[in-house]
Amino acid sequence: MNSHDKTDKTSDKAEELKGKVKAAAGNATDDKSLEAEGKTDAAKGKIKQVGDDAKDSLKGVRDSLKDSPEN
Repeated sequence: MNSHDKTDKTSDKAEELKGKVKAAAGNATDDKSLEAEGKTDAAKGKIKQVGDDAKDSLKGVRDSLKDSPEN
């Protein structure tokens, strides 16, 4: 994993957490629009993280196949 991947993962996690805070603020102030926006932001961050994890898994499979001896 290179530093760009780590930066993306950190950014995606930050987006998720920021969305959760925004949703909680919307809930606390009874601002349904802010709450919905926060939930959407949190979901986007989580989806990006899942995509990054899948990409990392595929890289691992590719690398293991590359390193395995041929039959």
